[in-house]
Amino acid sequence: MRTLLVIGIGTGNPEHMTIQAIRALNTADVVFALDKGRAKADLVDLRREICSRYLTDRPYRFVEAQDPERDRNPSDYGATVEAWHAARAALYEAMIATELGPEGCGAILVWGDPSLYDSTLRILDRIRARRTLDLVVRVIPGITSVQALAAGHRIPLNRIGGPITITTGRQIAGGLPAGSDATVVMLDGRPRFDHLDPDLTIYWGAFLGTADEILVSGRLGDVADEIGAVRAAARARHGWIMDTYLLRPPEPASAD
Repeated sequence: MRTLLVIGIGTGNPEHMTIQAIRALNTADVVFALDKGRAKADLVDLRREICSRYLTDRPYRFVEAQDPERDRNPSDYGATVEAWHAARAALYEAMIATELGPEGCGAILVWGDPSLYDSTLRILDRIRARRTLDLVVRVIPGITSVQALAAGHRIPLNRIGGPITITTGRQIAGGLPAGSDATVVMLDGRPRFDHLDPDLTIYWGAFLGTADEILVSGRLGDVADEIGAVRAAARARHGWIMDTYLLRPPEPASAD
């Protein structure tokens, strides 16, 4: 039976690899990767670097395929993601069937952690449901951008006893969740803040945990324009950007 390892690799720093992840990686015969095009070649290059640095116990093959295209501004978001997942599942299934022997071990290196806003596990569930491959899936957790953001700003995510909401830019287009005490926002391709309370505190970061890390924090009304300018310049320089931010309301006034 084939084994597939889904390994969280952190947010771009090879040193985010845990000992568990390195040991798991060193059981792989094949490492699978999806190429997202020239603009995001760094993402594949990092995976190659991780394999070169840490996969030292055995020979392996690094197998790439072109990631299926996806409409980034769809009229029907759910249907678009569904079609994209189906296309990715078909591609991975063909790669595994072709490149990984019946008793082989393969690996997919996932940015951050496989449990948080990543589609890999759902896609592998589709493949297993079709029962065309005998496939065992193992998951090795990794450092997320949420953890790296808090570490970069040297803050706890939550206030004492307070809840944390983790959501996407799409979900806060109409404002923050009611009663939100700490809202972490991911996957915000076009961040805008003009509809939010300017008295919120924001902790923003891009390329978290790497040598290119950028951090900005402060009152939202004071730093929103700075974040927009810094973000645009970084995206132009790198050709892509991954950023995450935390929003908090002002501290409640203490009772006299």
